[in-house]
Amino acid sequence: MLRSLSAAISGLRNHQTKLDVVGNNIANVNTVAYKSQSARFQDIFSQTLSGGTAPFGGRGGVNPMQVGLGMELSSINTNHSGGAITGTGVETDLAIEGTGFFVVNNGFQNYYTRDGSFTRDATGVLVNAGGMKLMGWTVNGIEDEIDTSQPLGEIYIPLGEEMIAGATGEIIFTGNLNSGAEAGSDSCSFPFYVYDSLGNRHDFTIEFTKTEDNVWGYEVSTSGEGDLTNIDGTISFDENGKYDPDNSSVDELIFNPGNGAAELNIELDFSALTQLADLSEVIAKNQNGFAPGVLTTFNIGETGVITGTYSNGMVREIAQIALASFPNPMGLVKMGSNLYDISSNSGDAHIGLPGAEGRGMIQSRALEMSNVDLANEFTEMITTSRAFQANTRVISTSDEVLVELINIKR
Repeated sequence: MLRSLSAAISGLRNHQTKLDVVGNNIANVNTVAYKSQSARFQDIFSQTLSGGTAPFGGRGGVNPMQVGLGMELSSINTNHSGGAITGTGVETDLAIEGTGFFVVNNGFQNYYTRDGSFTRDATGVLVNAGGMKLMGWTVNGIEDEIDTSQPLGEIYIPLGEEMIAGATGEIIFTGNLNSGAEAGSDSCSFPFYVYDSLGNRHDFTIEFTKTEDNVWGYEVSTSGEGDLTNIDGTISFDENGKYDPDNSSVDELIFNPGNGAAELNIELDFSALTQLADLSEVIAKNQNGFAPGVLTTFNIGETGVITGTYSNGMVREIAQIALASFPNPMGLVKMGSNLYDISSNSGDAHIGLPGAEGRGMIQSRALEMSNVDLANEFTEMITTSRAFQANTRVISTSDEVLVELINIKR
């Protein structure tokens, strides 16, 4: 039989595979974070009719004569270039700007995906459309911070469930003390309050008494229960009525609520006070304690940090999303459902923070679209179709040759 028949058949078979690849790309033109593929060909072995000879005895060399026996697929490559990022307005939709993959877990093993279509399930855990949990790090309950050295875990966002309080650690006083007050006799008192670690409010009073020119003494008292330490001190002003920290004596106020809450070490900041010829009026402008509040909203930053806002005004980090990178992402195995798994040629997953070690940043309220180029795919489809058609012509022509050979006997 003719060699052209087997060569053309290999062309038909492998161009059909390429058409399958092109068709799959076009089918996934609107699949979130889909990565297009491309088929590559190579020729197979050739039959040598005669070998080459070197120049000899005044005659030139002769090139070898070979006849190719067809072609085969050399590879089907995945194009991991980024797709267009489209805003969705959904706070749990995430897109990766740059390289990297989200890590998701089905309860048994980790998979990797660029599809950031996540939602909160009934328990408040972030999951993808298939129920796989998005992996990252959560706040350590003891130190109240995110420890990325710990193993990956699910990301839990307890909207309307988690309640926290904040203990007061600093109070900034602002206002004015009357420079015309008489030393040793004129005093003024102003109320303020603090919160302990359990969210209980405690009412305090601070009393200022002028002791000499540009020098005032203060004393803190409470109308409720609890023990106070370092309740008094002195504050000084310069000739322009500005606070003079070098000549002031202000210690950290220590308060033990005595109700099971932790002891408070409160820094008293008088740097915003003035001493001018005006009425004495002092207020606690800022104090960083909070009453109990529940988580009401959250936001996901570009570094993957999830920050929660509570009904009492507190803002706190809740969790950190992890990203994975690979030495050879083209070596990953497609598992369906926009998931990838590690292969022997992809290398191990390097899991870490977004924006670090070459990993991309996270864009919230957005999704990465497919990177399929329809113009290129239609061009590939045309050239593949014509190549398929040309190979069929080779078969039909070979058939005509065989018919002529058979007709010789007639």
